[in-house]
Amino acid sequence: MIMTSQGQQFPDSIRPQDSSWPFWPVVPLYPYGKRRTIRQEVIKDTMWTFDQLQGILYVVVPIRMTVIRLESGGLFVYAPVAPTPECISLVKELVSEYGEVKYIILPTVSGVEHKVFVGPFARCFPQAQVFVAPHQWSFPLNLPLSWLGLPGRRTKVLPFASCQSPFAEEFDYSILGPINLGVGSFVEVAFFHKQSQTLLVTDSIISIPLDPPAIVQLDPYPLLFHARDSALEVIIDTKENRCKGWQRIVLFALYFRPSALQDIKWGSVCKESLKAPDRSFKAYCGLFPFRWNRQWTNSFEMLHKQNPLLVAPILQGIIFNRDPLEVLTWVDQVAKWGFKHIIPAHFSAPIEANSSQFRQAFDFLRGKNSPLPQQDFALIKGIEKRLTQLRITPPSQDDQQY
Repeated sequence: MIMTSQGQQFPDSIRPQDSSWPFWPVVPLYPYGKRRTIRQEVIKDTMWTFDQLQGILYVVVPIRMTVIRLESGGLFVYAPVAPTPECISLVKELVSEYGEVKYIILPTVSGVEHKVFVGPFARCFPQAQVFVAPHQWSFPLNLPLSWLGLPGRRTKVLPFASCQSPFAEEFDYSILGPINLGVGSFVEVAFFHKQSQTLLVTDSIISIPLDPPAIVQLDPYPLLFHARDSALEVIIDTKENRCKGWQRIVLFALYFRPSALQDIKWGSVCKESLKAPDRSFKAYCGLFPFRWNRQWTNSFEMLHKQNPLLVAPILQGIIFNRDPLEVLTWVDQVAKWGFKHIIPAHFSAPIEANSSQFRQAFDFLRGKNSPLPQQDFALIKGIEKRLTQLRITPPSQDDQQY
């Protein structure tokens, strides 16, 4: 077992099949059929995170599961990740010491990258009860949960009141939503672990690290791919290039098309690809359709400065602005818990943050301008406008005022 300087653990040598995920075609995200797992002990003998990787076109970010030892015995699992042999082996090490997995939580309804793993993970622990966020839906057909792979006899919807759950003595939770998105709804369930004063969230809040997380650095190729300024550059593995690539990946992941990304001419891109030093399939045959202006670092700095907490731009511009009162009511409910740590399902974790900082991250819903550069929201605003025009989603409350 290798342990990083941050206390993260992963096997020092694994067989290729140990990280295999054969069901990747259901949600075809990078790294497809091969997913490594890093376990980190957050609180000794009490709480662990399990990080994996996912992305599109080498835009890769961590996806995270949290496991907590119950005072009553056994384990509580929040937001399962892909149950690869490596991942299950790391979980079973905890099972052998602290008891069986008793509860598995699916805390979201629209996050297919979370939902797809719950059924396969639950089958690895047949004694566990599965609890899912209310208002589950699927597209294009709204199918029963059992048809989506969740074990029918063991799967229940979380009660609206957390005091009615079987783990109420150790956890509070609060349900955000449903927020109407037209084709479906947005729902997220935040959990509060009372003993450790830790808040568990899925997508609602994040924190952006300056350096790439350990799980991203197990295979640095995506970082180095995006660190280049043209297809003609040779990929060189340095700490500086890993950080440069990571910061650009963050901009892609959160804005899709940040303002610092220049327009390209596909004729020039294709010509450059013919001269690229690496024209392999892994390097997309030499195609590199990205041109960054010098201001790209400013855009990243604005994201990183929103420490310790940030609401992702897509949630600001497309989802939460549809029902600010619902979101802010939920924020106030969550803030009353008086937590000291937050573990989201993406980017950095754990985050040292308090209720006041949590509330402040949602100030953009209270009539205050977002501290992020508005020009970086151009594509997100364009998507929102188009979805509204096509009547796929209802208008935001800002649009309803006019």
